[in-house]
Amino acid sequence: MPLLLPYTYSSHHALSFQAPMAPLFSVIVLFIIIICDSPLAHSRTTPHHIPKTTFLDVTASIQKTLQVLDFNHHKQQEQLSSTPSSKLSLQLHSRASLQKPTHRDYKSLTLSRLERDSARVTTLLTRSQSFSVSELEGPIVSGTSQGSGEYFSRVGIGEPPNPVYMVLDTGSDISWVQCSPCSGCYRQSDPIFDPNSSSSFHPLSCDSTHCQLLDESQCLNGNCLYEVSYGDGSYTVGEFVTETISIGQSSVTNIAIGCGHNNQGLFIGAAGLLGLGGGTLSFPAQLNSTSFSYCLVDRDSDKVSTLEFDTPFPRNAVTAPLRRNSEFETFYYVGLQGIGVGGELLPIPESLFAADPAGGIGGVIIDSGTAVTRLRREVYEWLRRAFLSGTQGLAMARGVSLFDTCYDMSSMGSVEVPTVSFHFEGGMVLTLDANSYLIPVDSVGTFCFAFAPTNSPLSIIGNVQQQGTRVSFDLANSLVGFSANSC
Repeated sequence: MPLLLPYTYSSHHALSFQAPMAPLFSVIVLFIIIICDSPLAHSRTTPHHIPKTTFLDVTASIQKTLQVLDFNHHKQQEQLSSTPSSKLSLQLHSRASLQKPTHRDYKSLTLSRLERDSARVTTLLTRSQSFSVSELEGPIVSGTSQGSGEYFSRVGIGEPPNPVYMVLDTGSDISWVQCSPCSGCYRQSDPIFDPNSSSSFHPLSCDSTHCQLLDESQCLNGNCLYEVSYGDGSYTVGEFVTETISIGQSSVTNIAIGCGHNNQGLFIGAAGLLGLGGGTLSFPAQLNSTSFSYCLVDRDSDKVSTLEFDTPFPRNAVTAPLRRNSEFETFYYVGLQGIGVGGELLPIPESLFAADPAGGIGGVIIDSGTAVTRLRREVYEWLRRAFLSGTQGLAMARGVSLFDTCYDMSSMGSVEVPTVSFHFEGGMVLTLDANSYLIPVDSVGTFCFAFAPTNSPLSIIGNVQQQGTRVSFDLANSLVGFSANSC
């Protein structure tokens, strides 16, 4: 799990000198001269308690690559249920446990996932570059074994509830589900939702407030039609309706969702999408939630974690400002100020992490649907050079897909590597677990540095770097928090 460390400075750590200690003073002055002439002098000040190195368990990581393709796949008859605690929750199983993947080996699975991830990033960057001028909980499962980089949650649609898997997406506002009759539907794990089976299904009129808030809408016989297109060519088209959504034993009525009769894309087994973005039509906004959080399980795991609404903000969280962009309200911008390697804050200009206040271009968003963190090219090159400098003793391997920094660890059981840390505005630091930035791309010991450059001014913190950490969005107080060991 990531190490969560507060980034603070105390004046008690400052050196003080007294006149009678001239010899000691001379030694200290000489020491300062030596330090100022070293490469560390070119790094911005960073806390001394951030670890310089951490260990990667190579053997355990490779073992997971073998297991993910051989889970005990079986479809279970699930009911929406709650735990005995005061929280409302769903008992869910991993997508990996429901359908056997078609990939012949882990490398082909990796390549498929990265291809899907690149399409996802194209969607987000295309959208971002258009800026020219009561407590609910549901478990989250990894969709990795299906070749996607997304995470899924089990929710109930309609009355009575029809349980289906839906993709969680903080980069989208509109929630939608495939509906019969289908003029074009992709294959999903659960039966396609039949509106005739639900007593709470109500089409929205064209003059309704919800319909007016859509970016793309049409009118047919007085009823509102929606269309959502994604940059990878995926789309969904259908009726815009209100329905009852069930999470655990709790049901929320009159939630505006899309009932998609014509859908295409790489949604990989899910019945639709649960939009967790920051816009008015998003699921949290329609719940009037003041907060929500999720914890993403290991991408190669069949374990279960949770998505929670209106739960207390964790006390131990590393926090950062949650920024909003008036030009595009869907994205959650985080106040990232710098990146550290080996305990040292890199000399990256803070302006490279900031959005342009005039046009809203740039900045850093946190996204559940993107797998690999994308950094604007100048930032990535700084990070890559520093990491390469700290791993000179490791054997290099050929790049794989979008990864240009890879290592041959086939003969190692574990390896000591430099730490990587995110430094946020307000002085907090999130030190990442080695498993979230050195990931296997095959089952024979090739590991790659899990960051990638983008020519866009927008950077994206992806879910590989979020895994194993509860990410909390305090919407009322404009904070995002990162908590270890809270899955």
